[in-house]
Amino acid sequence: MYPESNRRIRKSPILRNLTRSVSFDVSKLIQPLFVVEGIKQKEPIPGLTHVYRDTPESLLKQVDSDLNAGVKSFLLFGVPAQKADSKFDYSFTSSQIAALKKQFGKDIFLSVDVCLCSYTSHGHCGILNDSMDHVLNGESVTALASAALSYAKAGVDCVAPSDMMDHRIRAIRETLDENRFFETLIMSYSAKFHSGFYGPFRVAADSAPKGEVKIKDRGTYQIDPANPMDALGSSLRDMEEGADILMVKPGLPYLDVISNLTREIPLPWAVYEVSGEFAAIELMAEKGLVDARRAHLESWTAFFRAGAQMVITYGARSAKEWMERT
Repeated sequence: MYPESNRRIRKSPILRNLTRSVSFDVSKLIQPLFVVEGIKQKEPIPGLTHVYRDTPESLLKQVDSDLNAGVKSFLLFGVPAQKADSKFDYSFTSSQIAALKKQFGKDIFLSVDVCLCSYTSHGHCGILNDSMDHVLNGESVTALASAALSYAKAGVDCVAPSDMMDHRIRAIRETLDENRFFETLIMSYSAKFHSGFYGPFRVAADSAPKGEVKIKDRGTYQIDPANPMDALGSSLRDMEEGADILMVKPGLPYLDVISNLTREIPLPWAVYEVSGEFAAIELMAEKGLVDARRAHLESWTAFFRAGAQMVITYGARSAKEWMERT
C-alpha cells in the first residue's frame, strides 16, 4: 500500500481553496460594454450570452445591475451612427462617459477603448491613404490622441488604445499631460495579435473591414501570431512611452506570451479574453459538450496563473454567481 501523500491536500473544497497558489475574485475582472448610437432598444450579440449592444438608457441600467453583481471595472466601446474617413466626432462616446461618471462616480473604474474602427467608413483602425491600401500612422496617431483627450475631458479614468499604431502611447501621454490630465491612466493593447477570434466583437462594435479597401484585414498593424518577439518589442516601447498597464489579446492561444511578457516587463498586465474565446465556450455549452461556468473559471485561472493581474471578460457580470457555486 502506498500512502496518499499528495491527495491529502485535495481532500475537501475548503482545503483545496486554502492551498491554491492562484486565486482571484470578481474585483480582478473587467466587463466590456457596448453603447450604440441610434438603436431603439438593446440588442443581443451572437455568441456573447448576457452581453448587449446597449442604448444610452439601457447602458446606465446595465452598469447598475453589474454593480449589484460585484463588478466595478468596465471597458466601454462607443459605436457612433455617423462614420467618416477623417475629422471624427467623438462626442457620442464622450457623452456616455460623462453620463456614467455622473451617475456612478468613483463607484466604478471606467476605461474606454481608443480606436477608430467603429468610426471609420471602412472599418480599419486608422486613417487610410488615398489609394486605400495603407493605414497612415502619423495621421491616425493624431486622431487617436484627440479621441483620448475628448474622453479624458468627459471624465474617464483610463484610456485604452487598441489600434496598434506605432508611437500612439507617447502621443496620447503627451496630449493628456499638456492638458493637465496627469491622472488619466493608459492601458495599452501592447500585444494585440492578428487573430481569428474577434468575430462576435466586430458584430458588436460594427468594426469589420469593409467597402472598397485594398487591405482586407489588419495584418499590417496587428502582431503576427507566429512572432512573439514583436509582442515583446511593442510592449517595451509602450512602457517607455508612458503606458501604465499593458495587455495581451487574445488570451488562451497566447498563454506562453503572457507568461514571458509578465516576467520581462514590471508593469501591471491585463489579458483580454476575446469574444471568440468566450463564445466558443458558450456554443459548446449549448451543445452539452462543456459546463460553461466551469470552463470560464478554468480559462480565467489560466490567465492569472500565467501572470495577469486583471482579465477583461464578457463573463465578469456572471463571475460572482459562478464563484459562489464552486
